[in-house]
Amino acid sequence: MADHNDLGKLGEKIAVEFLQKNGYKILETNWAFQKAEIDIIAKKENTLAIIEVKTRSSLDFGLPQDFVKPKKIQLLVKAVNEYVISNDLDMEVRFDIIAVHKEGKTFGIEHIMDAFYHF
Repeated sequence: MADHNDLGKLGEKIAVEFLQKNGYKILETNWAFQKAEIDIIAKKENTLAIIEVKTRSSLDFGLPQDFVKPKKIQLLVKAVNEYVISNDLDMEVRFDIIAVHKEGKTFGIEHIMDAFYHF
């Protein structure tokens, strides 16, 4: 597996641990529907948090969250709609980004809630 894939998987693991420490229940990881994949689906109180994890080895080329493009957002919205319908859920849905970046030998993490809105 390529190094960037390993880094991405590590970022997702860090994000799951962060969310659990902050009171989220992880419902799914890497949930796929058609061409879309949702990194993390989590629940806290009556909110379904759809979380895109972006991991970078450095910030030299920009912030991790800047790499979530409109096409990815469209795919996420379509997948979330399917997830909510197929699981018969009635709750608020929020789209978050967790940005993970390497800081020397450790990782920095930023949880951006309501990072984008569905349309």
